[in-house]
Amino acid sequence: MNAPANLTAATASALLERYYQRQAPIYDLTRWAFLFGRGALLRWLAAGPAPEHLLEVGCGTGHNLARLARLFPTARLTGVDLSDAMLARAERRLHRYRGRVAFLRHRFEAPLPFDPPCDVVLFSYSLSMMNPGWDRALRAAARQLPPGGMIAVVDFAGTPWPWFRRWMAFNHVRLEGHLRAALGAAFRPRVDEVRTAYGGMWSYFWFIGQVPDP
Repeated sequence: MNAPANLTAATASALLERYYQRQAPIYDLTRWAFLFGRGALLRWLAAGPAPEHLLEVGCGTGHNLARLARLFPTARLTGVDLSDAMLARAERRLHRYRGRVAFLRHRFEAPLPFDPPCDVVLFSYSLSMMNPGWDRALRAAARQLPPGGMIAVVDFAGTPWPWFRRWMAFNHVRLEGHLRAALGAAFRPRVDEVRTAYGGMWSYFWFIGQVPDP
């Protein structure tokens, strides 16, 4: 949602929770038609060094974490989300990995006290829904990671169609091309690619970056 300036974070969270209470049962059945690039981002991560501890912010139903649990069989995985309905589905999906996968209902605006420390932070189509809060989430990720730690993002980039931007805003997505510039300013890019979907109706991007050395 493109939140009005006077919409508080708590109000935005309540709106999203009501939205996902309705969407959780059908989320995985419907979102495949919109959420392009998730598999490619995970394959890029898998081609590099295995993380010791990966955090996904806005983990939803656990789609990505289930794949990551298979790709990185020794890694610790943590998923955070604001929706109880989505987290309940994620916990059921990953019950077999309970010893090394944890879930938190949490607003990611400050680093979490992890041991072992987190060396990868993943955002998959979640930053564009943090309105307000996407900028605070990026700052928290930069502080969560050690020098050389990795941030991995796949999300909407933009659209040339005002009607589509308005429709996405109705579904809580800000589609204004604001994320890539902020990522490039905060992290040292290793992958930064943009692709179009459905003949250019919208574009999406992949970004993998590192925390700069102090």
